[in-house]
Amino acid sequence: MSKFLSVATVATLTLAALAAPAATAAEVNVYTTREPGLFAPLAKAFTEKTGIKVNTVFVKDGLAERVAAEGAASPADLLMTVDVGVLAELVDKGVTRPLTSAVVEAAVPADLRAADGSWTALSLRARLVWADKALGLKSITYADLADPKWKGQICIRSGQHPYNTALVAAAIAHDGRDKAKAWVAGLRANLAKKPSGGDRDVARDILGGLCRIGLGNSYYVGLMRSGKGGAEQKAWGDGVDVLLPTFVGGGTHVNITGAALAKHAPNPEAARQLVEYLVSPEGQAVYAEQNFEYPVVAGAAIEPNIAGLGRLAVDPLPIAEIAAKRKDASLVVDEVGFDR
Repeated sequence: MSKFLSVATVATLTLAALAAPAATAAEVNVYTTREPGLFAPLAKAFTEKTGIKVNTVFVKDGLAERVAAEGAASPADLLMTVDVGVLAELVDKGVTRPLTSAVVEAAVPADLRAADGSWTALSLRARLVWADKALGLKSITYADLADPKWKGQICIRSGQHPYNTALVAAAIAHDGRDKAKAWVAGLRANLAKKPSGGDRDVARDILGGLCRIGLGNSYYVGLMRSGKGGAEQKAWGDGVDVLLPTFVGGGTHVNITGAALAKHAPNPEAARQLVEYLVSPEGQAVYAEQNFEYPVVAGAAIEPNIAGLGRLAVDPLPIAEIAAKRKDASLVVDEVGFDR
């Protein structure tokens, strides 16, 4: 991520922004698809820093549809998601407007935000391979997952889950639809059982001998190995090897948590301040410590369990290109009968 500015530069810009005259609004309304408990530490820290109250509305599904239905009367200021595809949907629905911020442009690399300012990444989560320790794997590519040598040995959650359709979308963007579809079909042929459960269940199933490798998001490793998920989940996390796979000629696939300014935001200045705080070194540290996510700011702290996985070489493919392939990726998953 060589496009990052130094932490000192970002910190200077951020402190200048936060030191500016207080916004006329004393609150900001956030609609988020992220579990409230995960965003709460960030909201609390921002309020303590600025005095601006954060009102959070959790919208599990249909965020774009809800904001569109509310129209000009919507109280939403900031729309936060845990998947770039949802951000793209918000833009497509016409419920956002560009957020202009020199702080955001300095902090977040261009390939992790929309060119027109309609959305920006706030943190990263990598799609990793979890493996049976007895295999002694040291490295693996995403392409390797379709190798027949893994027949009957892979566990994974639903192919239609956003974590997996994003990966398929990245494969399409890298290699074209036909080659990506063949890869998805090869991966399906190697499944040990019907896709089900969540990423943590993959680790559990590897320990249980149901499969030998699988896919999982990086922050689940931190959640399990830290003990925050409980003793049983800690055993799952400690019991598997974790590898950072790459695309051939590329890097490790990442998805993002991100934010967009609502079209009819009643408190746009407060929303801008919140986004700038979230990409500040302080905000990035909260993301790392509380949510086990990778920062978007160069040099920002990485939680020890995540840092211990090794250096993350982020795939250079612009995240917007992945978002553009999401619908096609979903079709590919269905065409190969992945979840059947």
